[in-house]
Amino acid sequence: MKLNSLRYSFLTILFLASSFFVQAQNAKTIHQIVIQLNTSDTSAWSSTIGNIKNIQKIWSTNLQIEVVVHGKAIDFLVKDKTHLAKEIESLTKEGIQFSACENTMRKHGIDKSAILSFAQTVPSGVVEVISKQEQGWSYLKAGVN
Repeated sequence: MKLNSLRYSFLTILFLASSFFVQAQNAKTIHQIVIQLNTSDTSAWSSTIGNIKNIQKIWSTNLQIEVVVHGKAIDFLVKDKTHLAKEIESLTKEGIQFSACENTMRKHGIDKSAILSFAQTVPSGVVEVISKQEQGWSYLKAGVN
């Protein structure tokens, strides 16, 4: 009986120790997410903002998100064309990065001064998405169902 009791105690301690280790590891995990936005569908733009806010509710710390905007979505970051400037600015202040594709900007004749001042630019949106994935970032394609 004492041997079974000792085994039970050992297994309980082992289980608790491993649970604490997993919780400690999860607390240190940095969640890195790259979101690709390349649609002119403004409901997808709003959905992207909503997705980011929902992610922040679950992972309020240790979170890095970059929204890479290219192609038909470029107006999402153009000062005079976006309807989400306040939301984008607010998220930027919380550490979310928004990046406009310079290839797309050139194609559409958009100067950097036309882009929201709190957004960044990258030489190629597609290359930025691929680079983040190669660095181990999780990928999310923006859109609506």
